[in-house]
Amino acid sequence: MSEQLRELTNKLGELMLLDRLSVSKKIAKVKSLAKQNKPFDRVLGQCQQQVEQSLAMVEKRRQRIPLISYPEQLPVSQLHDKIQQAICTSQVVIVAGETGSGKTTQLPKICLAAGRGLYGKIAHTQPRRIAARTVAGRIAEELSVPLGDQVGYQVRFSDHSQPETLIKLMTDGILLAESQHDPMLRQYDTIIIDEAHERSLNIDFLLGYIKQLLPKRPDLKVVITSATIDVDSFSQHFNNAPIIEVCGRTYPVNVEYYPPADMADGDAKDGDTAAQVVEAVYRIEELERDGRGHNRGDVLVFLPGEREIREAALKLRRADIAHAEVLPLYARLTVAEQDKVFNPGKVVGRRIVLATNVAETSLTVPGIRYVIDSGVARISRYSYRTKVQRLPIEAISQASANQRKGRCGRIAEGTCIRLYDEVDFDGRSEFTDPEILRTNLAAVILQMQGLGLGDVVNFPFINAPDSRLIRDGEKLLEELGALKKSGALSPLGRQLLALPVDPKIGRIVLAAASEGSLKEVLIIASALSVQDPRERPAEKRQAADEKHRRFQQPDSDFTTLVSLWNYYEQQREELSQNQLRKMCKREYLSYMKMREWRDIHHQLKIAIKQLKLTENKAPASSDQIHRALIAGLLGQLGFRDEGKEYFGARNRKFHLFPGSAAYKKPPKWLVAAELVETSKLFARTVGVIQPEWVLKYAEHLVNRQHSEPHWAVKTGEVMAYEKISLYGLVVSDKKRVRYSDIDPVVCREIFIRSALVEGAYQKKAEFRRHNLRLLKEIDTLEAKTRRRDILVDEQVIYDFYDQRIPADICSVISFESWRKTIERDDPKQLFLTPDYLMRHGASEAGEAQYPNRLQWQDISVPLSYQFEPGSRYDGVTAHVPVTLLARLPEYYFEWLVPGMLFDKCVALVKGLPKTHRKNFVPVPDYVGRALALLQRDDISLVAALNTALSKITGNQIPLDQWQSDSLDDYYRMNFKLLDDNGAEIAVGRDLTALKQQYQQVAQQSLAEQADNPFEQADLTGWDFGDLPAQFQFKQAGMKITAYPAVVDRGESVSVKLLDSAEEAYLSSREGVVKLLMLALPQQIKYLRKELLKSNKANLTLVGVAQKGPFLEALIKAVFRQTFLSKINDFEQLPHSQTEFDALLEQYRADLVDNGYRYERLIEQVLSLNQQVSSKLKSLNSLAWAYCATDVKRQLSTLFYPQFIDTVDYQRLHHYPRYLKGILERLERLGGGEQRDRAGVLKVEEFLLPLDKKLEGDFSLLDEGHDLNAFRWLLEEYRVSLFAQQLGTSVPVSDKRLKKAWQLATTKAVKT
Repeated sequence: MSEQLRELTNKLGELMLLDRLSVSKKIAKVKSLAKQNKPFDRVLGQCQQQVEQSLAMVEKRRQRIPLISYPEQLPVSQLHDKIQQAICTSQVVIVAGETGSGKTTQLPKICLAAGRGLYGKIAHTQPRRIAARTVAGRIAEELSVPLGDQVGYQVRFSDHSQPETLIKLMTDGILLAESQHDPMLRQYDTIIIDEAHERSLNIDFLLGYIKQLLPKRPDLKVVITSATIDVDSFSQHFNNAPIIEVCGRTYPVNVEYYPPADMADGDAKDGDTAAQVVEAVYRIEELERDGRGHNRGDVLVFLPGEREIREAALKLRRADIAHAEVLPLYARLTVAEQDKVFNPGKVVGRRIVLATNVAETSLTVPGIRYVIDSGVARISRYSYRTKVQRLPIEAISQASANQRKGRCGRIAEGTCIRLYDEVDFDGRSEFTDPEILRTNLAAVILQMQGLGLGDVVNFPFINAPDSRLIRDGEKLLEELGALKKSGALSPLGRQLLALPVDPKIGRIVLAAASEGSLKEVLIIASALSVQDPRERPAEKRQAADEKHRRFQQPDSDFTTLVSLWNYYEQQREELSQNQLRKMCKREYLSYMKMREWRDIHHQLKIAIKQLKLTENKAPASSDQIHRALIAGLLGQLGFRDEGKEYFGARNRKFHLFPGSAAYKKPPKWLVAAELVETSKLFARTVGVIQPEWVLKYAEHLVNRQHSEPHWAVKTGEVMAYEKISLYGLVVSDKKRVRYSDIDPVVCREIFIRSALVEGAYQKKAEFRRHNLRLLKEIDTLEAKTRRRDILVDEQVIYDFYDQRIPADICSVISFESWRKTIERDDPKQLFLTPDYLMRHGASEAGEAQYPNRLQWQDISVPLSYQFEPGSRYDGVTAHVPVTLLARLPEYYFEWLVPGMLFDKCVALVKGLPKTHRKNFVPVPDYVGRALALLQRDDISLVAALNTALSKITGNQIPLDQWQSDSLDDYYRMNFKLLDDNGAEIAVGRDLTALKQQYQQVAQQSLAEQADNPFEQADLTGWDFGDLPAQFQFKQAGMKITAYPAVVDRGESVSVKLLDSAEEAYLSSREGVVKLLMLALPQQIKYLRKELLKSNKANLTLVGVAQKGPFLEALIKAVFRQTFLSKINDFEQLPHSQTEFDALLEQYRADLVDNGYRYERLIEQVLSLNQQVSSKLKSLNSLAWAYCATDVKRQLSTLFYPQFIDTVDYQRLHHYPRYLKGILERLERLGGGEQRDRAGVLKVEEFLLPLDKKLEGDFSLLDEGHDLNAFRWLLEEYRVSLFAQQLGTSVPVSDKRLKKAWQLATTKAVKT
């Protein structure tokens, strides 16, 4: 057994590299089993079998090595022995050579000749897929072997190699990906890193990775190829590895600088790159015409991007250039389109190839004699500050410019036309910055963590990346949740490593599993990992857009991709491969890119199975899809306020890409697959989101700011507004959150201040009822006295609670639990006391001075007090149900309440003009003396005060000098009108205006009482039942008394509730009279026929009244006198049909006699009036005019319209004496004009104030009014002055008249 193991051990060096470790382990296991005396035959057999198979594979590979030859015309062929020897003797060799030296195609053959490729493949990396494919084809052609056999290639999602392949071309990204599952890269015995001078991120990472790998793999050979650009840095990186320089197979190249300033075309001068290219081609034609050209050689034009290529192609095709074929060349082209460039076949005329920098080093375009160098390229740069991968167009370095120049010196002499001047060239940087210095390092860091390569800072990069870029990559991984705080991989990070996509896209896939949208997101994620398969040829853009528009979803470019995928998959199942290709071409889809999309989708499906993630069976909603997208694109959210500009994370502003499905109707919030800066910063591939979705995936990233902590009555705790922002972008504003977890100390303070001190605490606790009641009482005292120095400051109350409530109490729930516990032992621990709350007593604010109600007759009006200057409720407010509005006295409320009367009167006196005010100094003393003479009544306070002051000082003040309107509002009673439910209807301080405005509302409210059984109309007899003297109900919480009344409606009566007993009495008198008249139609007919039928009566009515209306009024007066002369109050009126009928029967027989008596009296009065009128006509002397005017004025007050209806029968009996007195006065006038004038002046002393009081309203003289008695006393006064011999009915004098006037107008002044 030991011999067998020794033999197997000796053969280890002859095995395939992949088998050596496995066989070594098996040998060790056999030894271990043998040592333990355990069976080992099965393991030994497996080991022997594996060794035999591996040796067979090595031999097979040796037999498959093709015949190797080197094209003599290539410079590298002259050095193949030297290079082969260096490979054999050194682990790392640097081969430097200019473009065209042949190093790319010959080095793999040199390695094969050196014995490499037997025990493992020769890996040959290229920076681009197009280069990997074309170089593999070229090598296979030179070795005369089929492509995919001894020579194969692998690019993303396309593997054209097999286990027996000797030379494998691949992109550097593929080799990096293989390092994930094969960290030692054991399937390769040689690695060629081509075009290392490009210094892409993958190349730099590979170079660092390989440097760490070499000590572990002494058998591994590495060849680094580079243009002659800074090759020393590569040698130093690999411990001074040998450098072999190969001269390029180049011819002299003439350089012409042709800046826009030298061009003729205006657009070219203005910076139009396409126009500049056309001008450069014209320049080539000019050179050829002058004999300085290269016989219609092909032209290679370097442009920065696809758009510029399309624009230049369009202009070249339209330009006057004979026999020219314009060919684009960039990575997104189909294979067939690329083959047109590299396999030209028979070409008639000149080829003009328009290329990006893909043709700068990796690819050799055959037949090129001219290069037109725009001098610019799109160079990817990542901004660690804005977190945006930019693709700005930048000036290329001198090294790149020389590479471009070398492309036209490969087959013969060439000419390079640079579209910039020589000074510009000399000022450019020598080399292009390595990509690692200008890109995001998240994927590199993730991969390094997965491979256990340690900290990126210590990783052996040729040029260490900026620490800011490293930190930025780590931050992105932290954002995605891939790294722990310690920097180690999180479980989610390990899942991301298993997904063959960018970490951000991988995070989206993982989120989709939890969102229930994995099926759709796999489609989107794979789409985002490849180039867009939708093609837009320059000459057919509109047609392409029409075809692509079918798939557009209005709110999302992401779901548009799903729609396109579903369509393609349906077609793929129904069509043959050839038909599918034609369909793609017809509908402007890249067949190759669709295949690439499907390939990565397939790889992702395999990866999720390994991760045990399950696709959703039901179709996912748009919301589910976009929520998952947010997880990987947290830095690419945007909010649109106005216009089409978006605000993004980190204070970025960007625009929606015009090709987006959402461009015409931009959403408020979006997530973008990428933010790319070209002409400006654009969001590409976007979808609609809601900001609230962000928090689920950004909880560890958001910044929370809290403001406006406040007490929330409903929840019984302190709440605050939370503003949540992600990288400066506000995703949630004004969200209410509990504040107790944020700042419990402030919470407790707000709880005590708001809930307990300010009264927002709502629980029905006894301490609350007690304290609120006490505070309200003190507040009322302050409002009544209009001072804010009784209640202690709120801080004192706060301190009361603060000293008693534990520090951890900050909500109603915690407070209630504590309160109920402590109140078991001390129920009054939280009870405030008056002594604690009041700074001093307020004995002057008692009920007598500041009553809670004012009583007027049977009405008790509630009062409230408020001390809030400027408020509509400032002062004292009377709360009045609208039904009682009409019953409120006119002047009574001017007196406010006793506690405010003194201050109001002082303010009134101080408001007098100085000429009057000076008589009452000091004002408070005089006001005090005046108030001692006043008693409250329904009389003008100003008039009463005026009278009292005049009485004290003897100084008369005209009433118009009092400025009551200028008083502060709180010196006027405020009236708050209430509806049936106690709700406010109106508030105002002008009682008269309120009465006028709400009279109808008051009457309607009264009539609409739900339990009012009285209201009836159109009654012609007493058939409405009994009427009580009063009717009571509640309104606005007050007991209201109303009075049913019979109301005269002309041809009928109605029964109505009135708010005043006096009004009900007066109305019912007239209503009863009307019912009596309706009950006696024959008697009325008789009276109409018999009364005032004489001609004399008709003559005496002339100038007094029209007969018809006068007669009707007379008949009504007769009825009133007949039936109601003995009824003096409401109670005596009939209230039932029985009482009415009794009244009717009792006096109906007296009606006609009373009519005749009334007629005789009226005829006497009218006759005397006629005599007076005749006498007046004879007074034609100017000396008598004063007397005549006074008499006419007296007659107008005696014979005003409807006097017969308002002057009662007893008063009418005095009219003859009054008229005889006038006649006597007129008879005595001759020679007595002075005496008469003196009498008129005495009368006017009283008459003028009366006229001013009446202002034409003679209803104030009716029975029951205060002025009625004064008015008739004035008539008696006239008799005493002008016809004393006739006598007066009552004693009368100046003094008695003054007293009567005072009584009628100023009842409040004590005598």
